[in-house]
Amino acid sequence: MTILRESLTFDQAQIVTESANDGKDLYLKGICIQGDVKNANERVYPLREITRAVGAVNEQIKGGYSVLGEVDHPEDLQVNLDRVSHMITEMWMEGANGYGKMKILPTPMGNIVKTMLESGVKLGVSSRGSGNVNESNGSVSEFEIVTVDCVAQPSAPQAYPTPIYEGLMNMQGGHRIFENARGFTAAQDKRVQKYLRESVLRLIKDLKI
Repeated sequence: MTILRESLTFDQAQIVTESANDGKDLYLKGICIQGDVKNANERVYPLREITRAVGAVNEQIKGGYSVLGEVDHPEDLQVNLDRVSHMITEMWMEGANGYGKMKILPTPMGNIVKTMLESGVKLGVSSRGSGNVNESNGSVSEFEIVTVDCVAQPSAPQAYPTPIYEGLMNMQGGHRIFENARGFTAAQDKRVQKYLRESVLRLIKDLKI
């Protein structure tokens, strides 16, 4: 079985926010996973697989089990309680897509998500599960949904970080600063911290935007 993570941007997921109980409870609702279409990871989730997996999640919820989600998603299928931000209250099918409704919880991570949403931040979602992938056509079988996580995924995630990183590394002294940063932590030597800060500021002044 392979760990499967599929992220959707705010627009792709068609996320909407809802409030209940005089605004005390905040919900996210939208597409959690798309079926019968090859996604950015070159995988295809057949309708029958998504329908069965969504139904299984609903059975867990109806059975009294809590399906919890995190901020961002880890590299495994375990749900870490210290990073839980929401609880999935319902999942259902519309066409070939699996939808979900998620209640934002008053946890440290949930409060971060709530603050972002109330400030106008557009968050996406990332389904997390397991299944087998046919290497020849990308078709997924034996698919199981573990949870759906909240993610901050800009429409062009590589547009900003990559050029800045490459710009730093290509500039004179960039590699030396980078290696120093890898070898020391701020807690080890405040002089190193000061040196790195001053060096980075000098490089920033030389950037040509």
